[in-house]
Amino acid sequence: MLGPLDLRLLITFVNAAHSGSLSATAVQVGRTQSAVTMQMQRLEEMLGHSLLHRSGSGVRLTGSGERFLAYAERILKMHDEAVSAFSEKGLHGSIVFGSPEDYLLSFFPILLKSFGTRYPDVEIKVVSAPTAELRALLPSRKVDLALVSTPNLADVDNIVRTEPLVWVGSKPTLEAHDFGDTVPLALPASNAMDHRAACEAMARAGLRYKISYASNSLAGLIGLARSGLAICVMTQEAVPPDLHILNAPLPHLPHLGMLIAFADGDPSPATIAFADHIRAVLPTL
Repeated sequence: MLGPLDLRLLITFVNAAHSGSLSATAVQVGRTQSAVTMQMQRLEEMLGHSLLHRSGSGVRLTGSGERFLAYAERILKMHDEAVSAFSEKGLHGSIVFGSPEDYLLSFFPILLKSFGTRYPDVEIKVVSAPTAELRALLPSRKVDLALVSTPNLADVDNIVRTEPLVWVGSKPTLEAHDFGDTVPLALPASNAMDHRAACEAMARAGLRYKISYASNSLAGLIGLARSGLAICVMTQEAVPPDLHILNAPLPHLPHLGMLIAFADGDPSPATIAFADHIRAVLPTL
């Protein structure tokens, strides 16, 4: 007969299943990689089944591992709910939160501070990535919830906030940059909404442009704008005070809606609480 399952082993196993790496799991659970390896061996011995395929590139679930993952996640979810229900300190647990970099820069410090004041025992880990990448991480539960962008402003029931995209440069006007008849742009990857919005707006306006620089990092785009070699596009709240929002003759850019997207499966009480907090606070910032 199997003995009682150790929650610490389940936490390590779930992290390994979602990250695909024992070294990354070691960082997440605060142990050495050798200790994580020993934990997984102990769990496999207890269950009498191999849970992970190990290779030089990382780990992946066996058939037994796939089946056990669902049980492990349910056990941990019930544990968090029970602790939250009977603890005077409120919610406990860990959340992996994903967001584009400009939203993190503009809003996350206030959201984290206000949520942390109310729920000090909830740990929030952050993944910074564009919307397209975050949506790809949700089905595998590598993030629990994400703040993502949508160009579809008709989805008013789910949009938490709208943010205008703006042209940004080192000087107050486009003419002051003295670019000539072809405007150099610094944009993120072609699958990013900012990239598509900028190119479509320039094409509609009939303005000549070239994509001179590419960076998926907001810090990189800000640096390029500061250099004066190109103009970039970002959400208005993310514009640093030393840079300028540019208007005509540059075309109008659209607004983006901000949505909360959840990972597949039932969200934990801490995840639901953080989502509710975002809905309540974000529109007021």
